[in-house]
Amino acid sequence: MPSLARPAAVALALVFTVTGCGADVSSDEGKGDGARASDSHYPVTVENCGEKKTFDRAPQRVVTNDVGITEIMFALGLEDHMAGYVMPDDKGDLTHVPWKGGYRKTEWLSKERINKELVLDARADLVFAGWNYGFNEGEGFTPAALQRVGIESYLLSESCRNGQGKARGVMAPLDALYTDLRNLGRVFDVEDKAATLITSFREQVAEAQARALKGADRPRVFLYDSGEDKPFTSGVFAGPHDIITKAGGDHIMKDLEDSWTTVGWETVVARDPEVIVINDYGDTTAEQKRKFLASYEPLANVSAIKNDRIITLDYVDLVESPRNPAAVSSLTEALRSLRA
Repeated sequence: MPSLARPAAVALALVFTVTGCGADVSSDEGKGDGARASDSHYPVTVENCGEKKTFDRAPQRVVTNDVGITEIMFALGLEDHMAGYVMPDDKGDLTHVPWKGGYRKTEWLSKERINKELVLDARADLVFAGWNYGFNEGEGFTPAALQRVGIESYLLSESCRNGQGKARGVMAPLDALYTDLRNLGRVFDVEDKAATLITSFREQVAEAQARALKGADRPRVFLYDSGEDKPFTSGVFAGPHDIITKAGGDHIMKDLEDSWTTVGWETVVARDPEVIVINDYGDTTAEQKRKFLASYEPLANVSAIKNDRIITLDYVDLVESPRNPAAVSSLTEALRSLRA
């Protein structure tokens, strides 16, 4: 689930500097057509979770955490800039994915939690992770801790904290994806590739929206990630919100100003979802989650349970990743089929 933090040594010298304030400095308009970066492109400054970060050249040994973050790098063709990735082996079959070439070329550093020693051993110059997507104060693995040993960080935009405690989310989920693609396109001098991806993704989402259910036909939809005593689900700032709403559903947790978080079953029952989407990953299979939902007595009169309207999507479809637009398309068709 998106709250997982997954698994050293002399740190590399910093290959870029970070500025805490100042205007967003644009590049010299140098464009890259692959993973190679031209010197004339730099320095560039991007804004990441409210912080200005200036890069004097493209990072060369990036370590990523989790599947969606890793595939953002692969989608941009940046395997040659990666030291490796960290993720558990519960995220589905990686041999039949759009970026399987990236997985073949890039080292799988660990199936455990990411940590400082691991990235030091990898001689990382940048860690691309997020709050609760690897970074976690409780375990002492934070951007500040990495900076003290000479390693910089880029935070997944879906995971940006919004100033309300540890709540996450500062923009719409698909905007977070497009923001990261655009920022990383500049950082690695592959702006044309990033722009092409964003245009393609926007078109894919627009095509799905044109076919999506509308008005009174839009079903109420609940995203079930995990949990039995209390369900772990998506708020307005996590990927499922945009995926559900653009696919023609009414997300019942659209008033929850957080990304991935826990709610009470009584709230789910009161909002009576007509469809439940299961997040498929982890030690508990989608079928086990389905059986739990069907047998859990408080949900017996919920419309989705009474009518057996349960849909399954993969974890990587639902967290910020380049598979989000395809998930909008597939959920659009699934919701249409339920209304047929």
